[in-house]
Amino acid sequence: MTVLLSDDRITGIPAIENREPLVDLFTRDLATTGRQFAREGVADRLALADTFLPTGIRLHVVEGLRPVERQQEIYDGYRAGLERLHPGISDHDVHVLASRFVSPVEVAPHVAGAAVDLTLVGAHGPLDLGTPIDATPEQSDGACFFAAANISREARTHRALLADVLTAAGLVNYPTEWWHWSYGDRYWAFLEQRPSAVYGPAYSLT
Repeated sequence: MTVLLSDDRITGIPAIENREPLVDLFTRDLATTGRQFAREGVADRLALADTFLPTGIRLHVVEGLRPVERQQEIYDGYRAGLERLHPGISDHDVHVLASRFVSPVEVAPHVAGAAVDLTLVGAHGPLDLGTPIDATPEQSDGACFFAAANISREARTHRALLADVLTAAGLVNYPTEWWHWSYGDRYWAFLEQRPSAVYGPAYSLT
């Protein structure tokens, strides 16, 4: 069973901030949508993963660091939609359901600069990875889950390639979102059996 970001096994992991700086991913020669920032360790690992890809294919980062206010707005909006879809759902259950797609702000990897949303691009644009980035489980009938069966063979091949290069560089995937990869956050610490995350909220750096 997938462990979600709302799980006590994740929320109970401490974050011991190492004060690593945020960097502009442009300085690592990474393709991005607009200016995107991440922790230095994340940026370096993404740059390494990019070199593992076959000629003509590159990583493309759509979003990195996310302001805490924006994270809360996304969570609140998605949760409200779930409450409309499931009238009478309990606070606990809707919180868990929402965390499949949007992290609770108190543990959100994007807020720490520890996560990126990304895809693969080729000479003619984005490759097929089964769904658009940010397709919800409801919109995609679960095809947004990394291991979803209801995607094409081509999309499965591209997801496997994405996983190969990012895993080799030390990042981990949140399995309900094929596009979400992180390093140094609580989910990474859980999967890598580390005692703590190394990045807390990025606003703590100021």
